[in-house]
Amino acid sequence: MEYPAAVVRVLAAMKIYFRILQYAPNLVPRLIKFLLTSVLGIIFSVANIALVIPMMNTLFGYEEKKAAVEVPVLPEFSLSLDYILDTFNYYFVKIIQEHGADDAMLFICVAIIISVLLTNLFRYMERMTASRIRVDVVKNLRMHFSRNVTKLHIGFFNSNRKGDLISRFTNDILEVESAVVNSLKFVMKEPITIIVYFAVLFFISVKLTLFTLILLPITGGILAEIIKRLKRKAVQSQESVGRMVNILDETFSGMRVVKAFNARDFILKKIDEESSYHRKVNISIARKNELAGPVSETLGIFIVAGIILYGSTLVLGENPSLTPGEFLGFLGLFAQIIQPAKNFSNGVTSVQKGTVSAERIFAVIDTVPVIQSKPGAPELKNFNSSIEFRNVSFAYETETVLRNINLTIEKGKTIALVGPSGGGKSTLADLVPRFYDPTQGQVMIDGVSITEFEIESLRRQMGVVTQESILFNDTIFNNIAFGMTNVKEEHVIQAAKVANAHEFIMSSPNGYQTTIGERGSKLSGGQRQRISIARAVLKNPPILILDEATSALDSESEKLVQDALNNLMKSRTSIVIAHRLSTIQHADEIIVIQHGQIIERGRHEDLIRQSGLYRKLSEIQKA
Repeated sequence: MEYPAAVVRVLAAMKIYFRILQYAPNLVPRLIKFLLTSVLGIIFSVANIALVIPMMNTLFGYEEKKAAVEVPVLPEFSLSLDYILDTFNYYFVKIIQEHGADDAMLFICVAIIISVLLTNLFRYMERMTASRIRVDVVKNLRMHFSRNVTKLHIGFFNSNRKGDLISRFTNDILEVESAVVNSLKFVMKEPITIIVYFAVLFFISVKLTLFTLILLPITGGILAEIIKRLKRKAVQSQESVGRMVNILDETFSGMRVVKAFNARDFILKKIDEESSYHRKVNISIARKNELAGPVSETLGIFIVAGIILYGSTLVLGENPSLTPGEFLGFLGLFAQIIQPAKNFSNGVTSVQKGTVSAERIFAVIDTVPVIQSKPGAPELKNFNSSIEFRNVSFAYETETVLRNINLTIEKGKTIALVGPSGGGKSTLADLVPRFYDPTQGQVMIDGVSITEFEIESLRRQMGVVTQESILFNDTIFNNIAFGMTNVKEEHVIQAAKVANAHEFIMSSPNGYQTTIGERGSKLSGGQRQRISIARAVLKNPPILILDEATSALDSESEKLVQDALNNLMKSRTSIVIAHRLSTIQHADEIIVIQHGQIIERGRHEDLIRQSGLYRKLSEIQKA
């Protein structure tokens, strides 16, 4: 059976909404508590207004006339509305008969005060329950998002904008938070409020209530059309925010380049264009959002005017079916329905926007990591003999980067990868820690494909030092001990000494507790690199991958870093990617890669004697 498109959209939104709520622990007991306190709060809220009826009737003299002829009877207990009303009438009439109208008014006032206190008590309990659900949903959703993003392979971050991911983590989750609050307060609670209020209205006057039900769908239909148009604009707004965050992230990261190339106006133009688009979309959203309130209020006034005209005939007719007090109570109750109806309308709008944002969040959460461990994969506990590339080929989507690579790296040996840029050196090294998997062939450790091992245990066997030092806005100590727990200070100091970093660290303002700024901005390039090397030393991995670790340094820094690298490579299996051939002349084997293929291999002296690419590169660097 095929459902209409509108029904399909509603069902999809509800599915997303209930998925959001699943992030709250103990959801069912909490929802029961929320609904119970909501219902009790609504009942006492209705009682506040319902007590106006006997109050007004007393003022008009109706109750005194009734009490003069009515003999009150205390009803037997039962869980029913009639029992509550009959009990109230018993004591109310008895007070009028025994003490007069003044004491009856005092009785009503005390009842109203008690009812208001209970209303607010249950309202507080209801809102605190909703708040606890909200904060738990947001916290758990953020953690699930973070856990899944950090599992995704490196290629995902190359093809997706960081700004968009940050926007999903911040702005979209804020929209979801708002949706959770409004859905509990308005979408779940207000229908109950409306039902309870209408039940009381029917109890007061069936005719007048049916008349109002004929008029209400007009308001609902107009508001539903406004709400439907909001969803599309909400998507456009969130996507625009993601693009703006991405522009800012790139601008702040590359501020040196922006200033060096006088590109400030170019960047401002991009920000202005995106901001203008975002402004246009948000004005459209605001127009529709703000239109809903005035429209519903205007229509509400028309409805109230109609009720007054029709209700007055029921009060002032020859055979009145309503007392003035009942009519005023009816108007008071109906006036209270308008706000829950508006809240429900706004809540639906918020949920629509929230489900749009949730879709963007779940799109990332539902992304299956391309690189992951097989179920029940064993840990790689030790590296014993060799790393082998067997008939390995690799392509980024349609671009082939490596072609049929066969290479064995014995334990304890240093292998250097050299060749022109874009030849596939870094990609080959990235296959070892499974940043990517080969499209063909296998990478093996000790004769077993690395895909057979649990990923975290595989990467524990490796240390990576890249050309760009990846440091964090934290202390030097925490950057060296990054990712490790229960690290002793003496071990960090020893690692820094091996990396030739201890001396400059001790001259820093707070030694190892010095904060190094965003991406290590307070340190020089050589200092940042030596911190990265100290991190690798502390990890003490049997396999080491050095990706052009000295190419961006000046001569003095390069010597210090190279000495640190030589200390690091002792007794380790090393894969070294280098453009400066002088740094890898003592490698056990040099692999020359061009266009994704191994074209030469051997020791430095052997390759120099050949008239190949390695000799040509060496002569160029000496010139």
